[in-house]
Parts: sequence; structure tokens; C-alpha cells
Amino acid sequence: MSDSIIQVENLGKRYRIGKAEAPYKTIREAIVDAAATPFRNLAARFGGSRNGNEERVGVDTIWALKGVSFEVEQGEVVGVIGRNGAGKSTLLKILSRITEPTEGEVRLRGRVASLLEVGTGFHPELTGRENIYLNGAILGMKKREIERRFGAIVSFAEIQKFLDTPVKRYSSGMFVRLAFAVAAHLEPEILVVDEVLSVGDMSFQRKCLGKMREVATGGRTVFFVSHNLKAVEALCNRAILLDGGALRRDGKPTAVIEAYRASMDEESKPENAAFVYEKRQSMEGQILAVRVLNSAGSLCLRHGVLDPIRVEMDFELHRDFPTLILFVEVWTQENIRALVSQDSDWDNYIGETMQDQFPRSAGRYHASFEIPTPLLNHGTYELELALTVGPERIDTRRGIYVEIKDELSFLSYVTKSNRGGVIAVPIPWQVERTEQVRNPEGWSQ
Repeated sequence: MSDSIIQVENLGKRYRIGKAEAPYKTIREAIVDAAATPFRNLAARFGGSRNGNEERVGVDTIWALKGVSFEVEQGEVVGVIGRNGAGKSTLLKILSRITEPTEGEVRLRGRVASLLEVGTGFHPELTGRENIYLNGAILGMKKREIERRFGAIVSFAEIQKFLDTPVKRYSSGMFVRLAFAVAAHLEPEILVVDEVLSVGDMSFQRKCLGKMREVATGGRTVFFVSHNLKAVEALCNRAILLDGGALRRDGKPTAVIEAYRASMDEESKPENAAFVYEKRQSMEGQILAVRVLNSAGSLCLRHGVLDPIRVEMDFELHRDFPTLILFVEVWTQENIRALVSQDSDWDNYIGETMQDQFPRSAGRYHASFEIPTPLLNHGTYELELALTVGPERIDTRRGIYVEIKDELSFLSYVTKSNRGGVIAVPIPWQVERTEQVRNPEGWSQ
């Protein structure tokens, strides 16, 4: 018998295409469901199955996970990476016991605290204070244990003024601050964190990453799903690459990330330039889809240095915002931030007076922008898109990679090789023949 804290053997999860997943249940619904289960089982025994879960001929299915096996030792910090739809979130839901696997087995030795979606595990009608005690009780902690950590949780979450306010009135950022503080401070043996940390302000995200390091050095295990490869490389001592529901690589983060990037280079197909994200009603607003296009309007992830890159984004707001700004960052593979832009920049650039209010009402929106050309040099770049309210991010989407090719354009005409640097902007030079060389001492005049 292995001493691993997590054992996953031949794990598989199958979904029916087009069939909506059941929503998370309230405590009351769970109690009623548990009470009714014996009667449903009795009816199924004598009258045949009535739960609709039997396999039906002609129903299309998809395997979100298939044949996944691995073990995790206590104290490991494991990053899970892969394309959208690779099976990352499904894996975490199974580890968190939110959903059951179709086949295979998962063994967990210790308490699991998970942060998978804004609001998950919180009762909206209860206050922040009451939800802290509720979550502690769910983890099997005694009231005395929760009280001993209560002050640290509230201080970390920075919600002192709203502690006795029902959490249904919290912003997405406040929700995440409290949820992460509860999950990290109630000392579970296993901490599971999904991309939900993309919500909230940047300083708090850094604070969370620091806390996860602290949790790991304390001997607890962290499972971290993220498109932020920079964070995975900095935080984790191990990485797992999922692709098409299968485990493709498992090892040191640097090697696994390199393999992931290499696979993206090989699979830069047009259809992979469209990114669609799961809708989550619990968020105040979210990015629903992103598309990367070329100058002809076709989906494209590979562009020449002289080709413009057009990005389109669909997003939805679930309430009115006095000010909401769209935001994009462009990162190099060396973790250098090459470009930052906001949709408010252009309005202020062409306006006679500077604006600080950009109101947007609830509803669906379509936004687009074009990265001018020539600008970015040869290489692979990651686009990071966000909806922001002041320093707080309502939603962030990473893992959108575009490749810039310098195919012997004017940029490489002389050297016949790729130029160095991040940007590739032609600069006008003035060169003239002269019979007289100027005295360097006169250049300052």
C-alpha cells in the first residue's frame, strides 16, 4: 500500500453532449435527496431503473477524462496545465468530491478544501462570519479550532467591515478573498485551487500565491490549476499536462511547460484560435469567448510580423457597473510584459478631456481590438484579457497563445535570421554623404 496522500487509478469521466450538469445542491436539497434515496433504490430494484443514468444507444457522449493515473506525495505542490477542455476542472471536481467518476478510483488521505468557483460552498443568505463557521464545520473542525483561526481569516480576506453582511451582497473579489482565506487557514491536508484566483486585484492574487507557498512548506499538499504558466513555474515543484482528457506529461514544471508550448506550436490550427468558457452565474461578470483573427477575418494563431492580429471578446455583466474597463496584457515566453492596453486609453487619447468614468449596464457585449503592425517581434506571446473595476479583476482569461513569424520580411532582410528584442518597429533613419566630418565637441550646440 502506497503512502501517497492522493492516488488516482485509471480515472475516467464521461458526459452526455448537450445534457446540462445538475447544479450544486443546497444543504436542504442534499438532506431531502439523501432521505429519498432508499425509496428510489427500492423502486429501481422492483420496477427497473428510473434514474435515467443507464447507457442509451444513440446518445452522444464525450470523455472529459480517460485512463488518468498518478500519485501525489504529502507536501507536493502540483500544477495542472493544458488547453481549454483538456479535463483540468473535471479532475479537480472529482478530487473535491463534487462529481463522481464514471470509472476508476480516487483515494484521498486527509481533509480537502477546494476553491473551484466564486461562491461554491457558501450559503448566500448567511453572513461572512456565519459562512466561516459553516465551512469549518463541513471540514470536520470543532468550534474552538475555527475560533482560533478566525482573526487570521478575516485579516487575510480584508473584509472586516462586511463580516456581518450576507455574502450575496459581496462582489466577486470579496467572495474570492473570503473563500481563499477560509480554505487556506482552516488547515486542510489537501488544498485544491482552480483558475478562480483570476478574480480579484493583482496584489491579492500575489498574496494568495504566497499563502499557497506557505501552506506547502507546512507539509500540506496543493493542487493548482492555472493558465498562468508563470505562476505554475514559480509556485509548483511538479506539473501535470492534460490533453484531450489524457495525462500527457508528468514531471518538473519547466520540462512539462516546455512540452505544452511545443504541443501548441505543432497544433496551431485555425479552430484552436476560438476559446469558449463555461458560464458561471455566480460571477458579477465574465468573459464568455475569445477569438484570434487575421486581417482576412479568419481564425488564426500564426501571424507574420507584418500581419495585424485582431482579437474579439464576448463578455456578460450580471449587474450595472459605474466603471468597468477592458484590459489586455501581452507576455513573452521569458515572462516579460511586452504590452498593456485598456479600452479606456483610446477614448482618453482622442477626447478633449480625460475621463475616469466608463459606465456599463448589465447585459452581453462584444469587444474587439487590433494589435498594430509591425510591432511584436518573432516569437510566441500569451494574451491575458480581463474585466476590471479599479484594481479588482472581475474575470481574467489566460492561456491564449499567438505565434509571430518573421519570414524574411524587411526586418530580417540583411541578417537572414530572426532579430532580437521584443518589438519590431521600423525606425526612420537619415543618412547623407558629407565631405566634412563634424567635430564631436560641437554636437552639443
